[in-house]
Amino acid sequence: MAPLLDAGLFCALIGYGLPLRSSHIASFAVATALNYLLKVRSTVVAEGRTRDWRLHCRLLAVSLMALFLRGGVLGLLSLGWGWPAQVSILFAVLAGLAVTAPGYAQALSSAEAGARARALAVGIIAYAFALRLVYLGSVELLPEEAYYWNYSRHLDIGYLDHPPMVAWLIKVGTAAFGQSQFGVRAGALCCGVITSVFTYRLTRNLFDEATALAAVVLAQALPFFFLSGLLMTPDAPLTAAWAASLYYLERALVAGRSSAWWGVGFSLGLGAISKYSIGLLVPVALGFMSRDRESRRWWRRWEPYAAALLAFAIFSPVIVWNAQHEWASFAFQTSRRLAEAPRFALHKLVASALILITPTGVLAVAAALMGGGIRRGRVDGTVDDNAGGNGDAARRRLFISLGVLVPLAVFALFSLRHEVKLDWTGAPWIGALPVMAAGMIPAGAALSGFRAWIRAAWAPTLVTLLLIYGAGLHYLVLGLPGLGYNKHIELIPVGWRAFSRQIAETTAAIRKEAGGDPLIVGMDRYAIASELAFYGAERTKSAVETSSAHLFEGIGLMYERWTPAELQEGRNLLLIAWDPGDLMGKVIESHAERLGPVEDDVLREDGQIVRHYYHRLAYHYRAMPLP
Repeated sequence: MAPLLDAGLFCALIGYGLPLRSSHIASFAVATALNYLLKVRSTVVAEGRTRDWRLHCRLLAVSLMALFLRGGVLGLLSLGWGWPAQVSILFAVLAGLAVTAPGYAQALSSAEAGARARALAVGIIAYAFALRLVYLGSVELLPEEAYYWNYSRHLDIGYLDHPPMVAWLIKVGTAAFGQSQFGVRAGALCCGVITSVFTYRLTRNLFDEATALAAVVLAQALPFFFLSGLLMTPDAPLTAAWAASLYYLERALVAGRSSAWWGVGFSLGLGAISKYSIGLLVPVALGFMSRDRESRRWWRRWEPYAAALLAFAIFSPVIVWNAQHEWASFAFQTSRRLAEAPRFALHKLVASALILITPTGVLAVAAALMGGGIRRGRVDGTVDDNAGGNGDAARRRLFISLGVLVPLAVFALFSLRHEVKLDWTGAPWIGALPVMAAGMIPAGAALSGFRAWIRAAWAPTLVTLLLIYGAGLHYLVLGLPGLGYNKHIELIPVGWRAFSRQIAETTAAIRKEAGGDPLIVGMDRYAIASELAFYGAERTKSAVETSSAHLFEGIGLMYERWTPAELQEGRNLLLIAWDPGDLMGKVIESHAERLGPVEDDVLREDGQIVRHYYHRLAYHYRAMPLP
C-alpha cells in the first residue's frame, strides 16, 4: 500500500501545482509513516524494542537515505531527461524501495554480528556508488570541472597547471555520452571503481578478505574518495593510479614478484600524466629497498630500471610540452610555489586531513602507526599464499608505514613555510586505508580503551557521511525545504545553467545593438569563462567563445594561451564580474576605446535570488593599453 500511496499522492500534489521537491518529500513522508505503522511497528513491538532509540535512529537513517537516492532518480529523469514527473516518480519509488527493504531488514535483523557487518559493508558500498551514479549527470559542474572540460576542447599533451590525463578522460567521456555533465564526469566514476578494486587487492594481500571489504567501504565512503569518484578533476585519475602503484609495489617489494614491476612502471606513468605528486611514491620505493634486506637485491636486477623507463616513456609527452613552452608547467608547480611569501600552514594541513578522511580516520591511522595496530592477519607473520609464502610482519609494517608517512612528511615540511591546498594529501591516504580497515575488524582479543572507541565510532561515522552526501546532492539538484541557495556558486554549483541563459539573452541584445557577438570575458581566473563556455555549448550545441581577466592584466592560466590578448584587438567585449569594482578603474579604461555603463543583474534559480552580478560592454579592445 505504501508505494501506491506514495506515487498517487505525488501525482495529486503535482496536479495541484506543488513544486517537484515539495511533492516528492511530502508523498515520501506519508508513505514512510504508513509503512512503519502497518508493517515495521508490529515487528518492533513483537521484539519488545519500542523504546530502543538506537533502532529508531537506524530506521530514520535508512528512510533519509532512501529519500535522497530517490530524489536523485527523480531529478535525473524529470529535470535531466525531461520525463513527465508522474512517470519519473514510479522509478523514484522503486529506487527508494531498493534502499528501505534491505535497510529496514538490516536494522531489525537479529543475525550474528559477522553476517550483519558484512551486509552493512555491502550496503554502504552499493549505496555510495548508486548515489554518485544517479547524481553524476544532474549536479552542475564546479568551475574546476568546467575549466578542465575546456582543456578537452583544446586537446594537447600538456597544460600550464596540470598534466593532460584529465583532459583525455573528459574527451573520451563526452565522445561517449555527449557534451553533458555525465559525459564530463564518467571518467571520475570509472576511476573510483579502479581505486576500489586495487584497494581491495592491496588490503587482501596485507590482511584478509574481511579487512579488504572494509577497505572498499572506506574507499567508497570517506570524503576525499567519495568526491574523487564523483568530480572530474586530476585527483580522480591520480587516486586510481596511486592505488594501483601501491598494489604493484607491494607485489614487487614484499611478495618478491618480478613481473609486478611492469605494473609499477605503467601505474606510475599514468599517475605522472595525471598529477605530479605521484612522484612521492618513488622515495617510498627507494626507502623500502634501502631499509629492507630482502629487497636490496632489486638494486642489482633490471626490472626496477625497466619500470622506471616505462614510467618515463609514458610521462615523456608532458616533458615535450614543457620543453616547447619554456618549462611552464614544471615552473608553475615548483618554483612559483616556492617563491611565494613564507607562511606557516601546518594547521591547515592537519585540518585538511580531518576533512578528507574524517577525525575518526585520522585517529585510526594514528592508533595503528603508533601503537601496533598493524598486527593482525597476514601482517602478523602468518603465511600468505598469494605472496609466495612470505608473511614477514616487520616487512609489511615497514611498507605500510613508508607508504603513509613519506608523502605526508613531505607535505608537512612544505606546510611549515608555504600555503597548502585541501586536496594535496588526498591520494596519499590510499596507503592508510588497509590499516584503517584493520581497526574495524574484530581480531580475536577484545579491544579496550582508545581502539575500542575508534572501532565503535566507524559505523555512525560512515552512515553520517552518507546522509551528508545524500542531503548535499539533493540540495544541489532539487533543493531542501527552508534552505535558500548560497550566493557563492563558484563553491556551491547551483545556478550556472541559469546564469548562462541570462548571459545569452544579454548577448542577443548586444548583437542587435552592436551588430555582432561580443567576446564574453569573465573577470576572474577561469570560473565564469569556463562555466559560460560549457553551459553555452550544452544549450546551443556549438562552441561559445569566452576569455578571462588576463585581457586586463589579470591571471587567466590556460586562457592566456587559448585567447591571447593580441588576437582580440578591436573586438567588443562583454565583461562579467561578481563585484562592480572589477569592471572599473584605469586598467579597464586603458584597454578599451570606450565603455558602456555598469549594469546590475540578478541571478535567480527556481524563483529564488541567488546573487547579483554585473556586466559592462567594452568597445574596441586594445591589447596594448594607452599610457
